[in-house]
Amino acid sequence: MTSSEALLTALRLSDSMLPVGTYTASYGVEQYLNEDDIETADELGELIEGYLRGVIGPAEIVALGHAHRSAAADDLVGVLAADERLGAATLPAEFRDSSMKAGGKLLELLDEIDDGPFAATETTGFLGEYTAACEDGLAEGHYPVVLGVVCQQAGLGCREAALVSAYGSVTGLLGAAQRLGRFGHTAIQAQLSTLFPVIEEVCEQYYDADLTAMCSFAPLADVRGMAHERADRRLFMS
Repeated sequence: MTSSEALLTALRLSDSMLPVGTYTASYGVEQYLNEDDIETADELGELIEGYLRGVIGPAEIVALGHAHRSAAADDLVGVLAADERLGAATLPAEFRDSSMKAGGKLLELLDEIDDGPFAATETTGFLGEYTAACEDGLAEGHYPVVLGVVCQQAGLGCREAALVSAYGSVTGLLGAAQRLGRFGHTAIQAQLSTLFPVIEEVCEQYYDADLTAMCSFAPLADVRGMAHERADRRLFMS
């Protein structure tokens, strides 16, 4: 792809308009707000920075990077390994379900796109093999792994794919907090600006890490995610 095509593809995959259902997940943020653990925009930003450093970087970006490199080498076993390990590292059931549903929706979406960098990639080539593996139950199809394969097949580099994933995760968390009515547009955008350097740092640190380095440590977020499953009031799936 040209640099312009690569940029447009990255924007497309990180856009909240992408119909994969990520807007229905708050990954525990709703429960933090329900229990009044987050009161200010700065506290929200600190929480999301914790997600970046404890989960998004060392777990999701590691899995995405490994899947991207494996796809480049036509190594389906490597992609399946990233998918399996990420599922094992994601403890709350709602988080796993949201990730698998988003990954499945992205694969379904590509099946209906008949032009551009995704044309015919769903049923042919490496992406088709991975899709078949998901359909056969050999992989759960977690969203970061699917995104890593999709970005590689579309011609985006591994670092760029990591930035797409991390940016999408951060804006998804911020957007969830905003839709819950606690924070205004200006406060959310201010926190996004503050988090840009953290996004870049985390992606640079983890996009080429070995799969064996994967870890996830956000115990309070995990507890909030598990409590959300039994919450009396829920707007989001997770």
